[in-house]
Amino acid sequence: LTFPIKYKYLLLEWLHHIWFQWKVQNPSFTKAAGDQVHKRRRLLQELGDQKIPFLAPSDRGFQQLWDTSYSGLVLRKSCSLPAELHSRVQAALLTLRRKGCLLKDLVRVRDRDVFTAVSRALLGEPGHTYRYLDTRLFAIPWHSEDIDVKGQNCCDPDLRAACKALWELNTFFCTDVSQLKEGDRLTQWAKGEAEAKQGEEGDTESKHSEDSKNSEGGDSESRQSEEGDTESKHSEEWDIESKHSEEGCSGSKQEGEWETEFKHSTEEGESSQVKPGETSFAAASEHAEGKCPDWGVKASGGTETEPVGLKAQEKPVAELKHSLSDYHIQDREEHGSGQGCSQPSPPQVCSGPVKFNVTLLNYMDPAAMSQLKEEPYYGMGKMAVGWHHDENLITHSPVAVYSYSCHDDKGESSEGSSSDKACWRIGLKVAWDIHTPGLMLPLESGDCYYMRDDLNSTHQHCVLAGDTARFSSTHRVAECSSGTLTYIQSRCQEALSNLHTDPDTGSHRLVALLPATLQDCEEIHNEVEFEWLRQYWFQGQRYARFCSWWTRPMEQLEKDWKLMETMTMLFLAAVEEEDQAEEGRREMAEILLSALTDRHQQRQTWRDRCHSSLAQTLPPEEAPVDRPFWGVDDPSMPLPFDLADIINRVESLLWRM
Repeated sequence: LTFPIKYKYLLLEWLHHIWFQWKVQNPSFTKAAGDQVHKRRRLLQELGDQKIPFLAPSDRGFQQLWDTSYSGLVLRKSCSLPAELHSRVQAALLTLRRKGCLLKDLVRVRDRDVFTAVSRALLGEPGHTYRYLDTRLFAIPWHSEDIDVKGQNCCDPDLRAACKALWELNTFFCTDVSQLKEGDRLTQWAKGEAEAKQGEEGDTESKHSEDSKNSEGGDSESRQSEEGDTESKHSEEWDIESKHSEEGCSGSKQEGEWETEFKHSTEEGESSQVKPGETSFAAASEHAEGKCPDWGVKASGGTETEPVGLKAQEKPVAELKHSLSDYHIQDREEHGSGQGCSQPSPPQVCSGPVKFNVTLLNYMDPAAMSQLKEEPYYGMGKMAVGWHHDENLITHSPVAVYSYSCHDDKGESSEGSSSDKACWRIGLKVAWDIHTPGLMLPLESGDCYYMRDDLNSTHQHCVLAGDTARFSSTHRVAECSSGTLTYIQSRCQEALSNLHTDPDTGSHRLVALLPATLQDCEEIHNEVEFEWLRQYWFQGQRYARFCSWWTRPMEQLEKDWKLMETMTMLFLAAVEEEDQAEEGRREMAEILLSALTDRHQQRQTWRDRCHSSLAQTLPPEEAPVDRPFWGVDDPSMPLPFDLADIINRVESLLWRM
């Protein structure tokens, strides 16, 4: 009775109006979402059992394809890195796994929770976080001598040494990538041992390439169902980025793997403009077999002849080019017109020396996977991480990846294994371009690769599983404008500046009742609760188990959040105060209603996630914690956890105005 039925319809009408206005301001979101799903379905249906060509190192024209269409990719062979650095980094990765620091994330994909197939951990600058697939990872600080890490005893000596070794790798990458300048023409070199090794690699890869090309991609219907990649924008059971460099989810076959890539990454919806010279490839600069190249060479020129390996698929692929070219053209038009992605504030663009601020560590053992899905477009083989862009990065910033393959936790390297062992590979493709063949690059243990310039935004990459377990350390320049401890602490101070506490009585009052100020305070309140506190506790006790660096900061954030609960109580009292001018009071009530409704819904969502069937499968030390949570009669809390009754009060108040 306190909630008039007539007002329910008015409220629904108001919410519909808000939704309509949001769609008008963000036309690309809903349009791109539907278009991406439709195009992906049609593409897979059109492909059927046919595959788009791709080239491996043993194929003629491989180097020319790399130079013309994948020039942002740079490979650094393991033999070109210092042996001592290899030793320290590989020992560090094994230490982190032995201590249980690498864990599967419970991420959010299309409103449902899924485990990543890859186990991972985040290391980086103190107080940094990295967000992907509605999941915020909190960095274990790398303990460098040059950085003052508060609480040097936050973890044991072995873990601290492991973190420092990865910081040394990060420092090497920062220097190495910064030395590469656009337009540099890097040269290859070879050594006797490397020559023999590369020759064997070429033979093995040639055989694997043929096997991959003949492999079935699986039923197109099953590949179309929801989403499966990770990030990338990027979870390894999902084609979402995994929007990240191996950040993703798994390549296991999951229901709905292919539909949601668009949601978490720029994905294949972002088209890259193909230059006229990129539709065919020169064979004049054949890949130099038998050499251990320090770098992938940037070259130009050469006569345009057809690469070996494409002839058998020439006719069907030509037909696909004709029937599917509308996808590519449409994507280019959307990209140029600003449709297909929302355009909030201009993104930060990477400039100056490279400074990787985090590394996302990944571990995957294909033997532990029940089923890995086939790469569907090219027939490259089994995917550990599906097609994705890396997400949440500074625009045009590079990504550096260190790859380490081993047989077991003792660190026995896969190098020197028998030739029938398939190595790990990365696959690359131009996003939503059916004219340009894909590129497949084998990775030996200790190899590194860089994705430079705009490669991450115009192309997608996947990780193709080998026969042995693999670690990767993916170093990136994360976009952290709203993802550091310093940032959220400053936001708390901004909100709490509107709260005055009497030094004698301890009573509280709001300093100002300006609608804009109150709205900012409530937005900060929600940000602290749902982007920091609940994100942190959803990942259970795992951070505190390994490293206590985040313990005190999160305790302080929770204290600040509790004061914001008091501010909301005072805000509610001001709205219900009859002496307030009706016009200003109504505006305040609408602001409060919006904040409370959002808070109430998000609390229920997080509560459901913490008690989901998947969450219940985790051991106690890893299980999500529904925190903050309090009972109805908790005297220490100014407002109840369940806000339904308060929302009804504010709605009734608005109805009477």
